[in-house]
Amino acid sequence: MLPIDVYAAPNITPAEELRGDTELLDVHAKLMGMENSRDRFAAVLRDTIDQLLNGEVTGRYDWADLFKTERTHAGTLVEINLQREFKFADGESMDYRIAGVDVDCKYSQNFGGWMIPPEARGHLCLLVWASDYESRWSAGLFRVREEWLNQGGNRDAKLTVKARHRDKILWLWRDAVLPENVLLHMSPSDCTAVFASQSGQQRLNELFRRAEKRLISRNVVRTVAQQKDYMKRVRGNGGSRSALKPEGFLIMGDYDSHRSVAEQLGLPKPGEGEFISVRVAKRRPHHRDAPHVVLDGDAWVIATADDSPEAAPSLPSHTK
Repeated sequence: MLPIDVYAAPNITPAEELRGDTELLDVHAKLMGMENSRDRFAAVLRDTIDQLLNGEVTGRYDWADLFKTERTHAGTLVEINLQREFKFADGESMDYRIAGVDVDCKYSQNFGGWMIPPEARGHLCLLVWASDYESRWSAGLFRVREEWLNQGGNRDAKLTVKARHRDKILWLWRDAVLPENVLLHMSPSDCTAVFASQSGQQRLNELFRRAEKRLISRNVVRTVAQQKDYMKRVRGNGGSRSALKPEGFLIMGDYDSHRSVAEQLGLPKPGEGEFISVRVAKRRPHHRDAPHVVLDGDAWVIATADDSPEAAPSLPSHTK
């Protein structure tokens, strides 16, 4: 069912227009009702960008370093990876079939840059935007109508949504947080220092020194290490965890016991495949009421600039 005809009701508001589109509302409800849909959507976008960067092989972490053909391929990968994650059925004439409705998927790195093909007219589009530079993403549903599109388009006759008609998009999530690409958002001097060494292990050690208190994804570790056994380079027995222990650093992973330590210190808790590092010191009077955690029989806090380096305690045993 198409929404109320805007020509027949020229004074209709955008909200009324959206409420009159039952298919749009059904698809919206279906997507919002899926378990952890926002976090899963964000993870797909993060993973797709990382897939394109292919840091383990290329060492790249900046979208600007992609080839034009790779950037062009991004929309197809987003479409494929969303379908794999959410198991959308194939559409009859569009990409997906959601809540019994055909839905086309369009991704753009530039907000508002969605290229809509002629065959999508009258259909619903899932419009997706993500920016690694802003660490933000959005996704919304849009009924493709001729009067809401910019004319002219490109040589494939694809059109874009008029800026003044973006209020016709029913947002699922607007300006949601995209998991951070830590390398992209580090200072240039810190990033240069991380990549200065020829040794993958030394690069990882420097990363954990300079990216304190920030969640570091598995892909960032892979990009910095550029080695097949990159996860081994984080752990003890010669990895960053043991190499930085004499300097006072704890490196927590996604184990429940590690997440508890991070939480007690007031740090973000690592999610699946994530790490967080911090230099700690034994609690002393000048730390006052700083959050602390008891490890190896002593209370530890996040070290300040006034705290001299001292060997960090051992982390609790690994439990999931």
